[in-house]
Amino acid sequence: MASSILIRELLRKSIHVTSFIIVLVYVYLGKQIVLDMLIVYLAFILLIEHFRLSHGTKIPLLDFLYRDKERSCVGGHVFFVLGSVVAIGVYSKEVAIASILMVTLGDMVASLVGITAGKTPIKGTNKSLEGSAAEFFTNLVIGSVLLESYPVAFVMAAIATLAETWLSGIDDNLSIPVFAGFSAELLLLLISM
Repeated sequence: MASSILIRELLRKSIHVTSFIIVLVYVYLGKQIVLDMLIVYLAFILLIEHFRLSHGTKIPLLDFLYRDKERSCVGGHVFFVLGSVVAIGVYSKEVAIASILMVTLGDMVASLVGITAGKTPIKGTNKSLEGSAAEFFTNLVIGSVLLESYPVAFVMAAIATLAETWLSGIDDNLSIPVFAGFSAELLLLLISM
């Protein structure tokens, strides 16, 4: 049972790795092109979600990747695209890229470590201390590599981890880039004053 959960989660998270395409398009082709690409993709997946939710249309090869809670509501991929649009549209390039990679890699590591090694549950959540610690460390590495300020990287990593761990009513694919990116931009503004 645990191995089938791990395999399904690995398949789900492997789709998140497509975020590297978003980052590469942003870095090499610019902000406007990546935003245009994301808006076209968002329109496409919203149409798919409409048919899936309103008409019961099953998406071949992808239907099994939906979590049980996503079967009757909008899937996490929609929130991921929205979070990416917010990050790229509002934040500086470095903060936007860090936000997108935190939601991709930090969340993936948290999930995989939580499934395989999570022994200490965090009260009031379905998360483990081990998964959250792994996510924080991953987010901190991402922030430290991409941002010039270690304190900003630390705060951003902490906020991303807290958003994933505690904001259960909001999809983490949206909450992580919005809150982590906002905290980084606010801190960078305060530092520059």
